[in-house]
Amino acid sequence: MKTYVMGNWKMNLTVGDSSIYLQRLLKKIKPSRGLEIIIAPSAISLPSLSLQLERNKSKIKLAAQNFYQKDFGAYTGEISIAQLRGVVSYALIGHSERRFIFGETNKDISQKVAAAIRSGITPVLCIGETENQRNFGETVDVLRDELLGGLSEIDTEDVKKCLIAYEPVWAISTSKQARPATPDEIAASIRLIKEQLVDIYGQETTEEIPLLYGGSVNPNNAGAYLTIPGINGVLVGESSLISDNFNEIIETAKRVRE
Repeated sequence: MKTYVMGNWKMNLTVGDSSIYLQRLLKKIKPSRGLEIIIAPSAISLPSLSLQLERNKSKIKLAAQNFYQKDFGAYTGEISIAQLRGVVSYALIGHSERRFIFGETNKDISQKVAAAIRSGITPVLCIGETENQRNFGETVDVLRDELLGGLSEIDTEDVKKCLIAYEPVWAISTSKQARPATPDEIAASIRLIKEQLVDIYGQETTEEIPLLYGGSVNPNNAGAYLTIPGINGVLVGESSLISDNFNEIIETAKRVRE
């Protein structure tokens, strides 16, 4: 199975800044078999970065941070996943900021997962509990609801086409009281996620679903996170905005694969 290093730029960098960043990154990174490098810039930068990657014959993949679940229609201001075909290979779905700031529900998220599959784009379904939910012992229920809710509109074969990213909200660096999760805490949640997937889809299908970890990932802790059993990659937020840091995480992922 591949190892994934994915950078979520969120609402940062202009079109020009994004292009400069990508050029710097392209000069630094060296291809590595079995390592998938993905960046998720703002939607406005996707077309130009797609052309830039094509010109450089780079294997770096692009991801959408968000999209609307309908393929076309009278939805002023929205971008559909169908419009992103040929531009992105992946799409983030269900990130905690979409859930808590923009009020996306499990129903919305399940429709987005189905839309991505329909358009041949790999969904990266983000799930994770808040600090209060964790403190009240609700982690198991939250992970089950967000996981199975997000996958509810696709069949078992299509589930194999998804990535699952565990991002505990309390560990995301932009959270007011964020603290990095320990490898033991992450490992426990990864076991829960796998158990729930096995219960519904079986062992064989579960083994084909890559699991990523996101939440304050940086060059100092990426190695520890990537060696957790069951983890197939990392989803990087703030540290992906600095090309040197992101490249260092990429190099760490290469060493771990070796």
